[in-house]
Amino acid sequence: MATIDGATVLARCLKTQGVDFMFGIVGFPVQSIASAAQREGIKFIGMRNEQAASYAARAAGYLTGRPQACLTVTGPGVIHAIAGLADAQQNCWPMILIGGASPTFQIGMGSFQEERQVSAVQQFCKYAAAAESVARIPFLVEQAIRTSFYGRPGPVYLDMPDDIISGQIEEEEIKYKPRIPDPPRTPAPQENIDAALGVLRSAERPLVIVGKGMAWARAEDEVREFIDRTQLPFLATPMGKGIVPDDHPLSTAAARSYVLRNADVVFLMGARLNWMLHYGLPPRYDPNVRFVQLDIAPEAIGLNVPAEVALVGDGKAVTGQLNKALEEHPWEYPAETRWRTGIADTVATNRATTDKLLNDDSTPMNYYRALREIRDVLPRDAVLVNEGAGTMDIGRQVFNNYLPRTRLDAGTYGTMGVGSGSAIAAAVVNPNRRVFCVQGDSAFGFGGMEVETAIRHNLPITFIIINNNGIGGGPSEFEPGKPLPPGAYTPQAHYERIAEAFGSKGYFVDRTEDLGPALKAAMAEPKPAIVNVMIATRSPRKPQEFTWAASMRQQ
Repeated sequence: MATIDGATVLARCLKTQGVDFMFGIVGFPVQSIASAAQREGIKFIGMRNEQAASYAARAAGYLTGRPQACLTVTGPGVIHAIAGLADAQQNCWPMILIGGASPTFQIGMGSFQEERQVSAVQQFCKYAAAAESVARIPFLVEQAIRTSFYGRPGPVYLDMPDDIISGQIEEEEIKYKPRIPDPPRTPAPQENIDAALGVLRSAERPLVIVGKGMAWARAEDEVREFIDRTQLPFLATPMGKGIVPDDHPLSTAAARSYVLRNADVVFLMGARLNWMLHYGLPPRYDPNVRFVQLDIAPEAIGLNVPAEVALVGDGKAVTGQLNKALEEHPWEYPAETRWRTGIADTVATNRATTDKLLNDDSTPMNYYRALREIRDVLPRDAVLVNEGAGTMDIGRQVFNNYLPRTRLDAGTYGTMGVGSGSAIAAAVVNPNRRVFCVQGDSAFGFGGMEVETAIRHNLPITFIIINNNGIGGGPSEFEPGKPLPPGAYTPQAHYERIAEAFGSKGYFVDRTEDLGPALKAAMAEPKPAIVNVMIATRSPRKPQEFTWAASMRQQ
């Protein structure tokens, strides 16, 4: 009779359950898991840091629609990867972290890198368990994967002790589980569908907010049909961009503050009233605003502000219900109203202000001018990874997205340093698309060595660094004898040479007229390249009526 080891059983179960990508760093005791994964047809991407590997796994889960894997060694490896678990939890993205663990017969003895890993990760996971035997692996994998992407998605963890990984079992004794089907698409009660449309019909100043939950639900066709049927103005959240193309005439992105402050009815589609949407509270919203809320999780309904109508269910299914009701009883918001006029006037005013910054040819460049040059070379189907405080915030205004799941940024958790891992995930999931990783110099520093990973795997990524010498901008030179400012980095740092160290090319740009040619040259490179763009250390930006942290009234 043939025997099989735990590593092979694990890899076979993961592949059956739709895990096609594994990101991680090998070592004791997980080397054999990575090798078994490759034999089973899982693509293993060896990373340079477990934190970046965990960021890649959670982005790959979001992009593919099924949990993807991060593999780490024991102890410190798992601890490093907790960053990705926490980020996945806050973004509601599925992933499975697989951590090597000390042998079961050495638990509590102070073995090499021993850690209480299941306990350490539990607060960041929907599910966490340790394999007690080789025979139990199929059950644990099925349970972990199903939990990860059923209901509201999130991360899960599986602890793999060394003796379970290498343990042998008769193959006929393994009871493999069948592939878990995609999650059921649960509809909302019809009376709630009718009530929601009734509230929207009653609105004088309606607004639809489209969140990344609709991208996860693969509801882009239904959302676009809903917007076209109703002619309602909409605002996309940062990673909701592209569900409806940003150049759609009903987009209110250029009037964001105005529409949030003045809407009398807001339809939240797969978006939460957390800090990113200012909690739904004054001064960012009308005190009497009414909310209709669509979410997969009942516990999310009414967060911070009560919902007048709750649509609990799958985003694709529920939006399909709305469209069917509109087909039977057509309705659209009038073409000429004070609300539309106010939005159009605000858009025109804001664009005039932004256009001055976009067309400013001063040297050194400002954020807007640099980002405009990048925007102008992006293919329409490009995947854009965008992070860094000013780089991301202003990038959201400058860059357009036309397809769903083509923008990855710091997300709900506001995590700096996710960019390199996200870009690598986007590239392996979308090998026929260009990926642009546009980061501030601070954000790049968190995972800059992953450029080597991208070059080693020949991934279609162009890394673009918006460099202002530090966090929020640093000095152009250091003053001898004076303490370094806390956020300062090496002035005029040549980050592009990192690409050269690994056999690719880098481009240093400090003049406006050189940026476009450098970008085109980098895109033409057969390997991932870096464009390092120097901008003004105190780059101006469009005046903000409210900051993201604007005070809210006490409840």
